[in-house]
Amino acid sequence: MIHKKQIHHQLHQPVYWLCTLLLALSSACSSPKEQAEKSIEQQIDDLIAQMTLEEKVGQMNQYNGFYDMTGPAPSEGNAKNKYEHIKHGLVGSMLNVKGAENVRKMQQLAVDSSRLGIPMIFGFDVIHGHKTIFPIPLAESASWDLEAIEKSARVAAVEASAEGLNWTFAPMVDISRDPRWGRVMEGAGEDPYLGSKIGVARIKGFQGDDLSANNTIAACAKHWAGYGFAEGGRDYNTVDVSTSTLYNVIFPPFKAAIEEADVKTIMNSFNIINGIPATANEFLLRDVLKGNWEFSGFVVSDWSSGAEMIAHGYAKDLEDVAIKATNAGSDMDMESYANVANLVDAVKNGKVREKVIDDAVRRILRVKFELGLFDDPYRYCDENREKELLFHPDHIAAALDMARKSIVLLKNQNSLLPLKKTQKKIAVIGALANDKNSPLGNWRMAGDDNTAVSVLEGLTSYCPDASYAEGARLVTGPEAFATELEINTTDRSGFAEALKLAKQSEVVIMVLGEHGLHSGEARSRADLGLPGLQQELLEAVYQVNPNIVLVLMNGRPLTVCWAEEHVPAIVEAWQPGIQAGNAIVQVLFGDYNPSGKLPMTFPRSVAHIPVYYNAFSTGRPGPKTEVFWPHYMDQTHQPLFPFGYGLSYSTFEYSGLSVQQTGPQQFEVSVQVSNTSSTNGEEVIQLYIRDRVASIVRPVKELKGFEKRMIKAGETVTIKFKLTAKELGFYNGKGQFLVEAGDFDLWVGPNSAEGLHTEFSIH
Repeated sequence: MIHKKQIHHQLHQPVYWLCTLLLALSSACSSPKEQAEKSIEQQIDDLIAQMTLEEKVGQMNQYNGFYDMTGPAPSEGNAKNKYEHIKHGLVGSMLNVKGAENVRKMQQLAVDSSRLGIPMIFGFDVIHGHKTIFPIPLAESASWDLEAIEKSARVAAVEASAEGLNWTFAPMVDISRDPRWGRVMEGAGEDPYLGSKIGVARIKGFQGDDLSANNTIAACAKHWAGYGFAEGGRDYNTVDVSTSTLYNVIFPPFKAAIEEADVKTIMNSFNIINGIPATANEFLLRDVLKGNWEFSGFVVSDWSSGAEMIAHGYAKDLEDVAIKATNAGSDMDMESYANVANLVDAVKNGKVREKVIDDAVRRILRVKFELGLFDDPYRYCDENREKELLFHPDHIAAALDMARKSIVLLKNQNSLLPLKKTQKKIAVIGALANDKNSPLGNWRMAGDDNTAVSVLEGLTSYCPDASYAEGARLVTGPEAFATELEINTTDRSGFAEALKLAKQSEVVIMVLGEHGLHSGEARSRADLGLPGLQQELLEAVYQVNPNIVLVLMNGRPLTVCWAEEHVPAIVEAWQPGIQAGNAIVQVLFGDYNPSGKLPMTFPRSVAHIPVYYNAFSTGRPGPKTEVFWPHYMDQTHQPLFPFGYGLSYSTFEYSGLSVQQTGPQQFEVSVQVSNTSSTNGEEVIQLYIRDRVASIVRPVKELKGFEKRMIKAGETVTIKFKLTAKELGFYNGKGQFLVEAGDFDLWVGPNSAEGLHTEFSIH
């Protein structure tokens, strides 16, 4: 229902009563779902009919938060302009306004002061948890646990909605093959199949089963499209990819987000595609998204991505930005100030049709209706819920569970791990071991600094007598979000103490990696080794005590070849969130058996990039004895750790692989997996295929199925997968989906580089 602010407008609209009568007559032969949908669409029709052109354009305008809601209203400058725009119904959404009280006051300004009282939608970057910070998204993806990932997003939605928010700019579903790009920490890695499954899980967690409930929020799949393919891994950089790559690698997570999860919003990317910025790319927005895929939600620009088209050389000014972006299919402008200042005149001058404006407004209003904002604009503004739900014990427990599931065991020579709880003389070395901030990672906008459990704190209940030495500071300057981190490259004053402790200890736990702000937006790195003096420290400690457990804490794959060659045990902990220390220590001492698998390939060096498992064969595949094939003369072309890789304290054996055709273009794959150890453990069983000969070249391997299963010690389980046309087909460069007859290779195993092999054919 339209809320009470609008009732007096409707009473003087004869068309309203006529439409209401027609709606009542049609309801008798409609299902409840159809009645609800018609009701929303009818109410949107009624509302649009009452709106002036200025008010319509206002819905397409989003502003950043601009003043302290507990203080006086702004009296001058840009803040006053925003304030007045809200009062006059010229703002459809706000971002970065949170807190039940603040949101209520801002919403009240729109509802009580504007002519039609249309409520605003409040957006925020809820990326990996809200107040209770979970592992970074790349870490969560390493769990391959869709249920846990969905629960993580559900907890984040509960907390965010308790602070008055109803829209998140997540999940990021960009596929990326370049770990230099800082935003790999925000996604699901390099694979479109895994990325699609994880994106759907996150959207379902955010949006829940009922978007109008006060504990769900609208999700936003981003960035549409190709952002993860920025040249050189430099954020905001040029993207130049083939249409085959678009349809088969970049598009699938977005398509799944719409078709399988009903995502409500899509965010444009900063880059160009085929020479046209994504924010004004008609092919992306009109042809594919709103055309072929029939997306019914709305599209929002990224922060000032509209205005940045001027720097791209595609738009001459903000008027040109507004015209081109709107005509191409962008519905809401985030912080470019283009639409609100220019679209009304553009319509009057015939440069934008009003029906285009109406379509954009309809999409925005539809999401607001679905969120229940017209029934109650303040449904998310409950201060009691806010006090009760932030940092709820159940949320902290879920964060611990997610962190443990995200950890990947990369190496465990001579079964050094798990450590014995009776272990004496343990040295802990590395600045990150005593850090309560870095483990939270980047993109934790609502998180509180220094709230993570450090590794040292996690160790207190296991080995309170463990000795600690920093060894070398990681950063030397301030750690503000907008400040370039000053990495310590000269101060070795802590080396002597670290080496002394290492000599006196039986085992050394070294916690090394990246600062929490080394990854994230605008945090591209040219060198993927351990920053600062950490590599030098690691080698120095190894010289006096090689019995090292290396715990990596980072937001992207690192080049740790020396460690892989020398250090007996390596644990990839990522940036695991608020329960970091507890999760890591529980894995190190065997109270949790690691089960994570890599969602991105680890390169041997930066020169190795891009390196990804689902590559194409060249005309000269190797290895060969002669020199003429694609390889490096000075380094193997094999990855340091392959996609899907991860060890366990259990051992698993695969056998009995078979493929049976069950129908046209349908197959059932069966395999037995045995736990041959004395330890219960979870294994991620992975299925890959290759279409040997096709009308366009297909990758040497493609993930097409996986299952995470707990297998008891000594137990053998049968795992079955179904392959259908969806898994067996592909898109050609024109966007046509094809399933072609021919021969296929199939592998089932523990990662992309190992497994049982068989063959099958489509006739």
